[in-house]
Parts: sequence; C-alpha cells; structure tokens
Amino acid sequence: MTALQRLLRLKQVLRRGWTRHPIPADQVESVADHSYGLALLCLLLCPADLNRERVLELALIHDLAEVETGDVIPADGVLPDLKRQQEKKALEELLREVPGSEYHLETLREYQQAATPEARWVKDVDKLEMYLQSLNYEADFSVDLQEFRDSSQRALVSLFSREKNDRA
Repeated sequence: MTALQRLLRLKQVLRRGWTRHPIPADQVESVADHSYGLALLCLLLCPADLNRERVLELALIHDLAEVETGDVIPADGVLPDLKRQQEKKALEELLREVPGSEYHLETLREYQQAATPEARWVKDVDKLEMYLQSLNYEADFSVDLQEFRDSSQRALVSLFSREKNDRA
C-alpha cells in the first residue's frame, strides 16, 4: 500500500468519543469528516490577521496521524505528552515517502505546541467543530452530549473573545 493510500484511510477511522453514545454506527463521523468540518469552519471564519493558508494546513494535518494511532480520547488515560509523541512518530512513518514531509511534521509540531496565533486559533475552532457536531447528533438521535460542550467551553470563550476584540 502506498503512503497516499494509507493517508486516505483516515476516512475509515471513527471519532471514538461519539461511539460511546447511542449514535448509530453508520452515522458516526470519521476523523476525516471531522477534519473536513474543521477546515471548512477555518476557511469561513478565519480572521483577516491570520494566515489563512497556514490555518488550513494546520486544520488538515492536525489529526492525520490518527490513521495509525487511532482516535485516542481522554477516557483512554493516555498522557498528553505521550499522545503527542505517538502522533509525531506515526506521522513521521506515514509521511516518510511523501515529498515535503519535514514541512508537514513542522505543521503538526506547531499545532501540538500551539506555537503560533494560527495554531491556537485552529485549536479553538477544533472545539467549536466538536460543539456543533454534538448539537447535530443531539437533534438527530435524542442523545445527551452536554459533556462535549462542557469540555469545549474554555476554547469557545477564547475564540469568541478574540472575535469580539477584532470587532472593537
């Protein structure tokens, strides 16, 4: 299997947080679905002072390693540093045959470390995407997904306070 074929397998990796709830298995979004949703929100909402191209790169790369690691969720008890290391190693392996791999690995590092305003903003929008998806699932399947919205509150406060400051 080529590297590109392996990368496209992200479409088959389910977002495990949703699988813990009574959502039909065929309706649970994949990590690629989530990444598309994040990229779309980033495209539509990107503030003028951020580099939109970099924002989109961060959004598309941020979960790519999960094609190898799977979707590790907080309930798994994996320490954040260990998760970052595992994702970095997995992406190194996945991109070994892909031109420009060092650039993409740097993009993942930037995201993981929230090293730039773009990375911090994408991290916040990642939580907004999860928040909105939880509302969609609640409407479609009458399940209580408040825990997902609760876990996103700090990021949403940051995101919307930035938006408010941008308008001032």
